[in-house]
Amino acid sequence: MANVIIPSSEEDRKRIRDAMEEISNSYTRVEAERDFVKEAINNLAEDVDVPKNILRKMARIYHKQNMAAVVYEVEDIEALLESI
Repeated sequence: MANVIIPSSEEDRKRIRDAMEEISNSYTRVEAERDFVKEAINNLAEDVDVPKNILRKMARIYHKQNMAAVVYEVEDIEALLESI
């Protein structure tokens, strides 16, 4: 087990506390965004009758703007499956 050196400086301890607070706030925002994405996909799936898994994949592709890479990967997988 590693030994942790506890900062003796009040300034360093305050820096750590402040950083932990900011990191915690960031985690809270990330969780809220995940909840938003989940709810948006669920609502959209109901409204347009497209499966959630397809909408989720579309959202990731749209965000990353990597349609060509995804198509290329699927073509490689298709070729590999056909060869076995």
